Amino acid sequence: MTDEEPTFHRTPWVEGPGGGEGAGGWLGLSDDELLFRIEALPPDHQQDLVLLDVVRSQRHFFIRQEAAKKIRDTSLLREHSGDRHIGQILVRSLNRREDADYLWKLMCESRHLEVRKAAEAQLRDLRRRLGIPEE
Repeated sequence: MTDEEPTFHRTPWVEGPGGGEGAGGWLGLSDDELLFRIEALPPDHQQDLVLLDVVRSQRHFFIRQEAAKKIRDTSLLREHSGDRHIGQILVRSLNRREDADYLWKLMCESRHLEVRKAAEAQLRDLRRRLGIPEE
C-alpha cells in the first residue's frame, strides 16, 4: 500500500452497556434490550434525539441502522451520509424535488458503493415520479 492510498478500518464492535461516553439512558442497555426498545417505538414517537445518540454511538452497525430507520426527521441523518449503513437509509428517505441535488451529490461523492447505488436508484425513481429529465 502506498502513502497516497486511503486506509479504511472497521470500527470494533462494542457490547453495551458502557458502549461510549455518556452511556446513560438507552446506550446503557444491552444490545438485545436496546433493539427491543427501538423496535417497540410507535410511528408517532418523539425519540429522534435519543435514536440519533444510538446512531452516533459505537454500537453494532445493525443496532445503529435500526435506530436510523426509526428516526422520523430524516434530515438528522445527513451528517451520517458517509456511513455506508446509515447512508443507505438516508437515501431511501429522500423523495422530494428538493432532494434531487443532494442525491446527486451523494451519488458522486460517497466512498461506499452501497450508498452510491442506493442514491442512483432513488434519484432515478424521484426523477421518473416527478417528471425531472435525466441530466
